[in-house]
Amino acid sequence: MRIGEAARRLGVAVHVLRHWDAEGVVVPDRTPAGHREYTEEHLHRMRVLRACQEVGLSLAEVRLVLHRDEASRASVIEHHLARIRRQRAHLDATETFLAHVVACEHDLLTRCPACSAYAVTSPAGPSRAT
Repeated sequence: MRIGEAARRLGVAVHVLRHWDAEGVVVPDRTPAGHREYTEEHLHRMRVLRACQEVGLSLAEVRLVLHRDEASRASVIEHHLARIRRQRAHLDATETFLAHVVACEHDLLTRCPACSAYAVTSPAGPSRAT
């Protein structure tokens, strides 16, 4: 199928498919006249590409992840998992802090040991430059 049909079926603009091709992430076949020709397999790869983007992988990372035999594939995925786990831990701590603040009985948050402890351990606390 031609690029317009592939873009329509994926729900993206044509320029997106051209960009993915230029970046070497999903490279379509070419007709003798030089037109891009997409197969169902290309559509499947592009759907996987979009899923990878939705979980926060860059195109460069997706290019590595799409190919099982790529040497750095596992490290890219492990690095991304570690980043997600750090974000989850931060969100859990943030939720705990906010739930405490809602129920905190201190007249000032600065007088509350639990609130003060969060300020010291939080990435947004005093150790971060403003």
